[in-house]
Amino acid sequence: MLVLARKKGQTIIIGGEIRITVADISGETVRIGIEAPHSMEIYREEIYRAIMEENASAVSARQELQEMLSKKMLGKK
Repeated sequence: MLVLARKKGQTIIIGGEIRITVADISGETVRIGIEAPHSMEIYREEIYRAIMEENASAVSARQELQEMLSKKMLGKK
């Protein structure tokens, strides 16, 4: 992990397309601004993890449903 020190108003550029700017610092809270192409999805980590867990649950439920339907169709023959 690259760790950089930045002050309020300073920016980091990633890959020429992503700009991360320190917008505000208040106590232990740092507000950052992110400029990136609209095609790039940006999430807070806890939101991203929740999305991944929900997607995994949906895939699992779909697989279970497909298995149940397959067994039911095989049972009819």
